[in-house]
Amino acid sequence: MAEIDHIVIGARTLDEGAAYVEAHLGARPLPGGKHEGIGTHNLVMGLGPDCYLEVIAPDPDQPAPAQGRPFDLDDPSVALMLEAGPHLIGWVARTPALEAVAARLGPAVAGEVKAWKRGTLSWRMAMPPQRQDMRNLIPSLIQWDDGQGAAPRLADSGCRLVALEAEHHDVDALRQALAARGLEEALKVRRSPHPRLVARMMRADGTDVALASG
Repeated sequence: MAEIDHIVIGARTLDEGAAYVEAHLGARPLPGGKHEGIGTHNLVMGLGPDCYLEVIAPDPDQPAPAQGRPFDLDDPSVALMLEAGPHLIGWVARTPALEAVAARLGPAVAGEVKAWKRGTLSWRMAMPPQRQDMRNLIPSLIQWDDGQGAAPRLADSGCRLVALEAEHHDVDALRQALAARGLEEALKVRRSPHPRLVARMMRADGTDVALASG
């Protein structure tokens, strides 16, 4: 069974992303590192022992990768959205059987399984190709090589992900895609003419906050 591993905030720069998270959640994410060869770098913030928040942005010290940066960061519509400010742009689900799921779905749907590494962390990940991800409502799948991943290593910010919600005009297709990945219980799905991902958060002081992709 897959489960939510982390949520992803996209930003033009990490400084903009850090300021956004601090303004909304009252806590500042910490340096993560570079994704060498991917063209991005990140910040991270613990949301408890099983989940965390990632801020991802293009890394100006790396050339743009041939196949584009993850989470559609190079897509003109996403770049335009991030010009206005950081946004929730996606999420990643943890699975103990990445290769099996990816093989069953096929690379045209699940994406190609690739090995990643940052510092002492290593993992394998499959990112759905653009337009197969239903505007990033379908998550990338990750399997951590140590079986635990980043969340248990991070300082607890006191913030929590209360619920993750997805809005789309074709809720049947969305539910089927989630179920194919063992994620039918992970999200609340609602019908809407405009695709949108919503993270219902609780700050350390108990205040409820909603972060949305649009």
